[in-house]
Amino acid sequence: MTIPTMRRDAPVTDTIAVTVPDKKKRRSRHGSRWVAVGFAAPLIAYLLAFYAYPLIRSIDLSVHDYTIRAFVQGNAEFVGLQNYIEIFSSSLFLKSLWITFAFVFGSLIFQYIFGLALAVFFRGNFRLSGILRALFLVPWLLPLIVSGSVWSWMLNSDNGIVNAFLSTFGIGQINWLTSPDTALFAVIIANIWLGIPFNLVILYSGLQNIPEDLYEAASLDGAGGWRQFWSITFPLLRPVSAITLLLGLVYTLKVVDIIWIMTGGGPANATTTLAIWSYREAFGTGQPDLSPAAAVGNILIVIALIFGFFYLRIQRRQENA
Repeated sequence: MTIPTMRRDAPVTDTIAVTVPDKKKRRSRHGSRWVAVGFAAPLIAYLLAFYAYPLIRSIDLSVHDYTIRAFVQGNAEFVGLQNYIEIFSSSLFLKSLWITFAFVFGSLIFQYIFGLALAVFFRGNFRLSGILRALFLVPWLLPLIVSGSVWSWMLNSDNGIVNAFLSTFGIGQINWLTSPDTALFAVIIANIWLGIPFNLVILYSGLQNIPEDLYEAASLDGAGGWRQFWSITFPLLRPVSAITLLLGLVYTLKVVDIIWIMTGGGPANATTTLAIWSYREAFGTGQPDLSPAAAVGNILIVIALIFGFFYLRIQRRQENA
């Protein structure tokens, strides 16, 4: 039997390439996928345990009528949106909403201004700059109960150091914490003092990422300090400033301790923010009313989410530009 041979000058017909699946590649891809899941599992568990579950629980509290007995026994009556309706119809809602925004934005503006000024000041790396930066972190490191107590003593109407200092200039006694006209201003001052170190640290870190060559080129062109700040520092620091303000806003929205220690939300609800209102309903009256407290807390969450989405939209526009 003879086997036909192909002539060298015969035309080459189309051939079909057959690829054999590589089992090793499939196994490696499958294994890497499980490795990725393994690394993500602790984060997913953390988010579910400390974010998703508390949020779902808070929503559940706000749509039921939970008393202490119902909370223990688990037989709270479903009331739907009744708690939200009572909150929105309360005379305290609009007042506490205005106080919240005044407290938040009053604190944020001055925290950012002072933090940015100090960050630019320390950027020069002069002698003892490291020690001074560390000293500015002290308000951030102190327990809030200590800070609140110190500010309460300093702003005391009768024997506070602030009134004693003002009296040397002929200014009479100011009831910082007991007058509705000055109580909100007093707690804003205390919160500004507490928030400056955070702004200083974040903004100072952002300044370290600005190339020094830009300042040298600006100096050669005759630009002074203010011109360099408005043309180089401030524009290049904008992304860091945005995240600093967002984090400060979210933190300040939920501030309870410093206000509660200094004024307890008074006098005459002059310092009752939404966070203070929620805390007082749940723990501050001796008769916990958990459902309205959860409803007020959920309103705060919605406000924070609105500003968060607003920040993401601005960031996306900056990236596209």
